[in-house]
Amino acid sequence: MSLGLVADIGGTNVRFALTDVDAARPSFANEKKYATKAHSDIAAAAKAYLDDLNFKGEIAGLVFGVAGPVQHGAIHLTNAGWTISEDDLRQKLKIPFARVLNDFETLAEAVPEFEAQDLKQIGPLPFLNRRTGTMAIVGPGTGLGVGGLIRSNDAMLPLVTEGGHANFAPTDDLEIDVLRILLKKYGRVSNERLISGPGLQNLYYAMGQIEGRAASDIVPEDITRTAREQPDSFEAKVFGRFCAILGSVAGNYALGMGARGGVLIAGGILPDAVDFFLASDFRQRFEDKGRFADYMKAIPTALIVDDHAGLRGAAAILRLELGKR
Repeated sequence: MSLGLVADIGGTNVRFALTDVDAARPSFANEKKYATKAHSDIAAAAKAYLDDLNFKGEIAGLVFGVAGPVQHGAIHLTNAGWTISEDDLRQKLKIPFARVLNDFETLAEAVPEFEAQDLKQIGPLPFLNRRTGTMAIVGPGTGLGVGGLIRSNDAMLPLVTEGGHANFAPTDDLEIDVLRILLKKYGRVSNERLISGPGLQNLYYAMGQIEGRAASDIVPEDITRTAREQPDSFEAKVFGRFCAILGSVAGNYALGMGARGGVLIAGGILPDAVDFFLASDFRQRFEDKGRFADYMKAIPTALIVDDHAGLRGAAAILRLELGKR
C-alpha cells in the first residue's frame, strides 16, 4: 500500500489526511485539523500532523489545496503568513512528489465522486448527471471561492478563477445603500466583501448603519447562530439578505460560465445553517435574471454538505498524478 498526504488549507485552519493511492477509489483516513497560526509554516504543520500519528513510513507524494491563487507551484497565504511552495515541501518533508493547487481545483475534482448524501438540492431540479455540461462552484468561507468544471470530450476539466473579486452589483435600494456605505470603507466593493465570513460582518455593519443601530463587534458564527435560533432577529434579517445576494452572485457566475450543468454551493458558512439557507430567497434571486429567467430556471443548484470534499478531490488528483487512475 502506497500512502499519500493530502491537505485542505484555508485562511484559518488546515486539515490533513493520509490517502491510499492504490485504492480503487479516492479515499482518506486519519483526518486532523490544525489552526494555521499555530505553526510557522505549512511544512511545520505537516510534520506536526505526521508526528501526532507517530507515522514512521514513507509518503509517496502530496497534494495540497490552498485558498488563493497559485502561481508556478507557490502561493502566499496572507492570513497565516505562510509561503507555500512545491519545492519547499519536497525538500523539508523529503517527499518525492508535491503539488500545490487552488482549493477549488481540488474541490472540482471531487464533484464526479459525490453521492446523493453529499448534496442538498436547492429548488425544484435535482442534480441528476454531474458529468454533463459545464458546472460552476461558488463557495463563501474566509473568502469567496469561484471555480467550475468544463466538459471536454470524455473528461471534466477544472476551471480555476478569482471570480470572488468581481465587482458587487446591487439589485435593490437596500443593496445600493449597502454598497455606498462599503464604498466609503473600502473604495471598491467586490462580491467577496459581502459573500464571505468577513463579508457577513460587513453586511451586518452596513445594514445596522441603515437602520440606525449602534455599531457592535460580532463574529459570523454568532450571526448565523442567532439567525437560526431567532427568526425574527436582526441577525436573521442580515443572514437572509446574505443568502439572497449569494443567489444573485451565483446566478451571475452561472451566466458567465454558461453553467447549464448546474451550480454547486460550497464553503464553510452554509453547511451549519442548511435549513435556513434552503428556506431563503437564494433560488428566487438565482433565477431573477429578467429576460434570462427561463434559462436560469433550467439550471439545477445544490449545496455541498460533505465537508471532506476538498480532501477527497486532493486524493483523486494525487492518484492521477502518480499514475494510479
